[in-house]
Amino acid sequence: MTKTDIAKAFSIGEFDRIYDYIAEDAEWVIVEDVRFVGKKAIVENCKHVGEYFKSVTTDFKTYHVIADDNKVAINGTAEFKKANKRLSFVSACDIYEFNEGNRIQKITSYCIQAK
Repeated sequence: MTKTDIAKAFSIGEFDRIYDYIAEDAEWVIVEDVRFVGKKAIVENCKHVGEYFKSVTTDFKTYHVIADDNKVAINGTAEFKKANKRLSFVSACDIYEFNEGNRIQKITSYCIQAK
């Protein structure tokens, strides 16, 4: 997988596809919310989020992907529904930084929840 493929998969919640591409000492910061340090913590959170995704209907839209050397930025939206009712709508931007081994070293996520 390319760095862009890895970033796209993560951003749309296809976590199982990218676990091998996360550095052991990686960090994931969800700005103004939470910080996960280390691959184990990131994977545990991904599994938790993945279970939620399985319980709802998800509609991910990607609007822009910008890649440069070891960085990839993706912005888009995510809508979550259950029984045809909107539970939440999020506008997001994820910035991925890769190490020299083409593994995710850091993710910075900006998530804005619709009111």
